[in-house]
Amino acid sequence: MGLTGVAAEMVLIIGQVVVRGRQLHFNVSTPADQLIHNIMASTIYLVWAAVLVIAIQLLFDKPGDRALRWSIRLALGTTLAGMMLGNLMFRVTPSQEREAAAAGQQLHLGSHGVGVEDGGPGLPITGWSTQGGDLRIGHFLGVHALQAIPLVALGLVLLARRFPALRPEGARTALVAVAAASYAGLIWLVTWQAERGESIARPGGTTLIATACWLGATISLSLLVLFRARRTTLVSTRIR
Repeated sequence: MGLTGVAAEMVLIIGQVVVRGRQLHFNVSTPADQLIHNIMASTIYLVWAAVLVIAIQLLFDKPGDRALRWSIRLALGTTLAGMMLGNLMFRVTPSQEREAAAAGQQLHLGSHGVGVEDGGPGLPITGWSTQGGDLRIGHFLGVHALQAIPLVALGLVLLARRFPALRPEGARTALVAVAAASYAGLIWLVTWQAERGESIARPGGTTLIATACWLGATISLSLLVLFRARRTTLVSTRIR
């Protein structure tokens, strides 16, 4: 089901952008464009449903290392939430309302920019707006939680070879939970920033304070877990 949705997405992207030479996202200016827009939205929900099924299945499966197992579960949950953030982009902007009034019909529906028009100055590679808010950032981070969080678990497995405190599954699982919570906090932070029309390249004082709190909480919780794990390891070593 998920592969079918992804395959359909690729076909529609190539067909609309490469073959027809038309704007893909937010374009409902002709019946054909509107049909492609609606099919794209439907396939995204198909992929979302496939991820949900996998996430539910993994709640009951217990393969391998506990920390790695929970990293995948938490990553899937975060990805599901991150995918849903895409819905924030499908809101009619003031300029689109004026455009619709002048044309007598809705030509475009939605935007990833907040406080700015799409297509303005952006960061290299990503294109994220340097002038206003950009909802693509939180969506991007959410979708790629599926890679980021399990990588933390794999990194802890490698570090456990050198640091005895990380060898127990409990300690690594706790650190994975901290990493997942921190990652979710980062997604919320950049989405909140974007919703206020603030560019990620130009954070204001409120955003910097929130970022400092996020970093402080992440570091504090991580150190707490490591301290407890190290103390437990030392006690176990003395008993032996």
